[in-house]
Amino acid sequence: MIDLSYIIPDNKARNMKAIQYNNKTYTIPKPFDQCYFGSDPTREMTIFNRFSNNQQSAKLPTFAVAIYDTIIGAEQTEDYDLMQKGLTWFQKNFTNEYYTLLD
Repeated sequence: MIDLSYIIPDNKARNMKAIQYNNKTYTIPKPFDQCYFGSDPTREMTIFNRFSNNQQSAKLPTFAVAIYDTIIGAEQTEDYDLMQKGLTWFQKNFTNEYYTLLD
């Protein structure tokens, strides 16, 4: 059986999912709630800035990595509305990592 206890209902924001990570609740807005977060969305991964020759990196939980990947994909496909939604979410929820990876 898979433990899904890290996902908690969010009554304030309809149609959004929330994830508990490091004693904080992160609200995942649409359309990012459709991203695949893996079997353990809170497992940390190291992501490198793609322009820094592996000099700059940040540790992110896999749910944030999925949103990061969506941002990069949206940039490549020129879906700038989706890209901006992701950037705004990152600025609010992972400020330091945003400046390391996306600014």
